[in-house]
Amino acid sequence: MGPSVRAQTVLLLNWRDTTNPEGGGSERYVEEVAKGLAALGWSVTVLCAAYPGSPRESRRDDVRYIYRGTKVTVYLRGLLHTLLQRPDHVVDVQNGLPFFTRLVRRTGVIVLVHHVHQEQWQVVYPGWRGRLGWWLESRVAPRLYDDCAYVTVSSASRDELTGLGVTDIEVIHNGTDPAPPRQTPQAPVPTLVCVGRIVPHKQIEHAVDAIAEARKVLPHARLVVVGSGWWEDSLRAYVEERGLLDAVEFRGHVSEDDKHAAYDEAWVLALPSLKEGWGLVVGEAAGHGVPTVAYRSAGGPTESVRDGVSGVLVDSPGDFTAAIIELLQDGELRQRLSDGAAASAGTFTWCATALAFDRLLTTSRRTRPPEHQPVPGSVPAAASGRPAPIERPRQPWS
Repeated sequence: MGPSVRAQTVLLLNWRDTTNPEGGGSERYVEEVAKGLAALGWSVTVLCAAYPGSPRESRRDDVRYIYRGTKVTVYLRGLLHTLLQRPDHVVDVQNGLPFFTRLVRRTGVIVLVHHVHQEQWQVVYPGWRGRLGWWLESRVAPRLYDDCAYVTVSSASRDELTGLGVTDIEVIHNGTDPAPPRQTPQAPVPTLVCVGRIVPHKQIEHAVDAIAEARKVLPHARLVVVGSGWWEDSLRAYVEERGLLDAVEFRGHVSEDDKHAAYDEAWVLALPSLKEGWGLVVGEAAGHGVPTVAYRSAGGPTESVRDGVSGVLVDSPGDFTAAIIELLQDGELRQRLSDGAAASAGTFTWCATALAFDRLLTTSRRTRPPEHQPVPGSVPAAASGRPAPIERPRQPWS
């Protein structure tokens, strides 16, 4: 019987997961990476914040999920877990703030940043809290992690990180799930859909304004908002203020099936976010042949949306409204962009995303784990001069 080989361990620290009512596209990315690495033979743990009704621990897709702390104290819990458990590798997901794991280990840390949060800090936390958050993100974190490998999801986010002084950056794009067969017919009236968290920097008010203008020429135009968030009461008040209670439907935090049903109904996807690392909803909508209208300045959509092919990129709220009205009115243009969106839907896969992470973890000189004591019956890494190999199945995804 040959010697046993301990599976390499990787800990992903993220402030929430997709079961959290406030989870979104960035959480989906982390979970797909975790699932893919587990399928490739890694021992994977995700630590994230607890929320009302969450378990202390669960297991999904061979990944261990640990729920500790609040959206603030989870950073301390993640730091302590890193210190006490000593995983081979740590993926420190910086959604504005780092977990400061570099304080307790010298090697084996990868930093994952979806996008830089400069604009969001002052929108969500105006005043000194926003200034403090931006100082930690833009000044402290790049210096603390200056010898770590970084991962981001788009060239636009890479350029933003470069501007903060980060040098070792790899772009690993989001994947997109194949869309399920259509189960819901397209809505008979012009229908705009927004999918995502309801928070200020998603700027869903811009979609509300667009549908208000659209109804001047398309009286039955409507907006469907899929998602939830702490800004929902304010958004509902804005809808009422604009006199659009009969034009805007709030569907809340829905199941995957209901989300895809909303895409089936939609004529156009509105993505008015102030900033997006990539825009996972763009690919989801594209799988249903739904084109997207987004801001060029948001960053990630400049790659996830092919301007004039699978959607439209704009530069101002006025242009955003005009593009939506044009698409809702012009069936020929909408069909051309719909065909382009559908053709682009299979370009990026989660399999490729996970394989790229696996390659980075195993080959980058900056991600080598600290030395560990060998488990009984194993071959010490020092005996061969390289980390213990990982046995991987030939077809990790079906």
